[in-house]
Amino acid sequence: MAGSKLVLEGRVSIKAFILGLSVLLIPLIRTWFGHLDWVFDYLTETPGKVVICLHVAVVNGLLLLIYRGPIYKVAVRACFLGVTFGCGLMISFSETTWTHFGWYMCSLSFFHYSEYLVTAIINPRSLSLDSFLLNHSVEYTLAAISSWLEFTVEKLTVPELKQLSWISMAGLVMVLCGEALRKAAMLTAGSNFNHIVQNEKAQSHVLVTSGVYAYFRHPSYVGWFYWSIGTQVLLCNPVCILGYTIASWRFFRERIEEEELSLIHFFAEDYVEYKRKVPTGLPFISGIRVN
Repeated sequence: MAGSKLVLEGRVSIKAFILGLSVLLIPLIRTWFGHLDWVFDYLTETPGKVVICLHVAVVNGLLLLIYRGPIYKVAVRACFLGVTFGCGLMISFSETTWTHFGWYMCSLSFFHYSEYLVTAIINPRSLSLDSFLLNHSVEYTLAAISSWLEFTVEKLTVPELKQLSWISMAGLVMVLCGEALRKAAMLTAGSNFNHIVQNEKAQSHVLVTSGVYAYFRHPSYVGWFYWSIGTQVLLCNPVCILGYTIASWRFFRERIEEEELSLIHFFAEDYVEYKRKVPTGLPFISGIRVN
C-alpha cells in the first residue's frame, strides 16, 4: 500500500511539472499572431507579469481542486519547478541579454525536480518532500540568493562581464555533465541511494562498485560539486564562483568523511579495499583515513 502511494506521488509530480510547463503556451499562442522578439516582454513588462501571475493562479486553483493534503504539497512544488523551467526557456529563446540567466533557471529547476523524480523511481521508500532538496539548508538558500544578487548587480554595473558567451557555454557544459553524472550515480545505486547519510545498514544495502562507481567512490557528490560551480560559471559570477567552490569543497569533504565512517562500518574490509582502488573524484579530498 505504501509503495503504491509513493508511486502515485511520482506520477503526480510528472503531471504537475508538465502543467507548470504549460506557461509556454502563452508565447506559443501569441507567436501565432506576431513575432518571437516580444516574448521577453511577458517577463519584464507589467502586462506580461499579469499574464504570468494569472496563469499561475489558475494552475494552482486547478491543483487545489484535484489534490488534497500531502499529494497537493508534492504537486504544487513540481508545478512551481515546471513554471520556472518554462520561464527559463522563454528567456533562453528570446532576444535579450538575459539569455544566460534563462539557462540558469532551466538548470536549477530541472535539478531540483529530477532529484525528486529519480528518487521516486529508484527508492520510493525514502521519498518525501525533502527529496526536492528545495529546503536543503539555510546556507544553500543564501548561496542561491547571493548568486542572483551578484548577477543582477554586475549586469547593471558591468554589463560586458555578462556577455562573455564562451564562459557561459563552458558553465553550461559543466552543469550538463555534472547533472548527468549525478543522475547516473543515483540510477546505478538504485535503492542504496539516499539523500540522508544512513547510520544503520538495511538488509537491502549492498556495496555498489560498478558503472560510474568504478571511476569515482562518490560520483553523485562529484556531479553535484561541478554542477554547483557550473551554475556560477554559466552566470559569469566571479565572486560566487570562488565562494561556491570553497563552500562546496568544504561541505563535501565533511559529508564524505561522515558517509565513509558508515560505509566502513557496513562493509568493513570490502569497502576499505574499494577505497584503496578508487578515488573520491573530488580534488584534494581523499576521504576518511584508514590505518
